[in-house]
Amino acid sequence: MEHKNSIRGKQMVTRKMRLLGAPLIIVVCAIALNGIAAGEEKESSYKLMKRIPIGGDGGWDYLAVDSDAKRCYISHQTHVVVFDTEKEKVIGDINNTPGVHGIAIAPGLNKGFISNGGDNSVTVFDTNTLKETGRIKVGNRPDAILFDPATKRVFTFNGGSKDCTVIDANKDSVIGTIPLGGKPEFAQSDEKGQVFVNIEDKNEIAVIDAEKLTVTNHWSIAPCESPSGLAIDRKNNRLFSVCSNGKMAITDYTTGKVIATPAIGKGPDAAAFDQQTGLAFSSNGQDGTLTVIKEEPAGQFKVVETVATAPMARTLALDPKTHRIYLATAKLKPAAPGEQQGGRRRSFEPGSFELLIVGPSQK
Repeated sequence: MEHKNSIRGKQMVTRKMRLLGAPLIIVVCAIALNGIAAGEEKESSYKLMKRIPIGGDGGWDYLAVDSDAKRCYISHQTHVVVFDTEKEKVIGDINNTPGVHGIAIAPGLNKGFISNGGDNSVTVFDTNTLKETGRIKVGNRPDAILFDPATKRVFTFNGGSKDCTVIDANKDSVIGTIPLGGKPEFAQSDEKGQVFVNIEDKNEIAVIDAEKLTVTNHWSIAPCESPSGLAIDRKNNRLFSVCSNGKMAITDYTTGKVIATPAIGKGPDAAAFDQQTGLAFSSNGQDGTLTVIKEEPAGQFKVVETVATAPMARTLALDPKTHRIYLATAKLKPAAPGEQQGGRRRSFEPGSFELLIVGPSQK
């Protein structure tokens, strides 16, 4: 009898352990799954990886990455610094680019084009030798510059004359001028015949027919104010405009309608979109941050991360292969009496110019 009771007791204990074990297994599995999810989130997070001294004096504007050539071109006052993104060192310099703003690379043509706001010109250079091969007169104060692969044309967006100069990239000659009705900022191409450009003083996007060289539409992107940087998602037909009032206006370029305005940092001047990860970025110079935004399945856009960069790091360029982001900055001199703190036209400490590299965190 005692033996049978002992057997029954052991069986009851075993059943209890089984019953207790079921939720325990569920809890352990949940913890494991959460750990995996956390690991995935950690892998997709971004951080400031390196600060590389470049040196030299003066201000800067846009950067441009040639991912295939493993280069980053950095505008710097009167010249363009050429940086090897694999070896992480400066490998060249393109001089005599007064008031340089932007750099556009024409893949397959072995050419690059530089917008010089100081003398209303575009420098043409050989991407193999980095030597100047030509100089083209364009509109007043050229700012952003874009190569459109669909038409093999270069578009300069001229802030002073509020128009766009169009260059035949094969012949290095001007083939047209397009009035824009406002001050243009950054631009993007859908690579199918349309070019989009932010019009800063109108709070809108102008749409250009890249073949006919005409403006086909003007889209209001209110409540965005003073849009500057512009990025594009060619798969989902989205444009990402960064705005001075701390918003990113996301526009569906099949309809011309703003579909979201997530919050970003202060002092943005550039945007990027990573087609592979589905992430959009805003470089915020006043805050010294990089805002990272992702589209949720329901069509909502969410800020997933704010990465500390450095004050005045307001422009960026993305390498779509490595997913690294390059930003330029320099140390500001103390503000003079009456000068606005954090203003874009402040002077900088000599020799303090540097390149920041932000990238995905590793395990």
